[in-house]
Amino acid sequence: MRQGDPQWIDGAAEKWGNEIFNTPALQHSNTPIMAARRVRRRSGSKYAFALYEVLLGVAIFALGVIALGRAVENCINASTISAEENVVRQILADRMAQVQAAAAVPDAEKEFKIKTSYGKVTLTQKTALAALTEPDNTVISGINLVTLTAHWDHAGIPQSKQIQFYVYRSS
Repeated sequence: MRQGDPQWIDGAAEKWGNEIFNTPALQHSNTPIMAARRVRRRSGSKYAFALYEVLLGVAIFALGVIALGRAVENCINASTISAEENVVRQILADRMAQVQAAAAVPDAEKEFKIKTSYGKVTLTQKTALAALTEPDNTVISGINLVTLTAHWDHAGIPQSKQIQFYVYRSS
């Protein structure tokens, strides 16, 4: 490229100066090379958000927040129920371990009232002789069927859990 020839950069012609001293080496022309584009201004009614559109968006957002709140409430309720059931399961497991560890035959019927952080749990223990027989119709004696039942209330609704197990005590 020779000095004095126009050079195209960013849509404007640039020209190298022929002067040697005290002049800038690069001069920009004021005439644009590309055709001018019309800049369209948005009219307020055609492209802007209307009040009803904003209100519709806020309403949809509010419904989403309400649904999310209910989902969180359901999760908290499920967590509380699970924690209550874990406490009851632990009560049943503890009593089963006590019955199995005792040397004596379990009581025929016994009731315990246990206070927990979730309210009162009533534990009922019932023992009956197990009517077990061998394949040749020989009666097996000394085996008792123990039934432990826990009753409690959750939000005014009665709940219960039950386990059964065998205990062998020779007479």
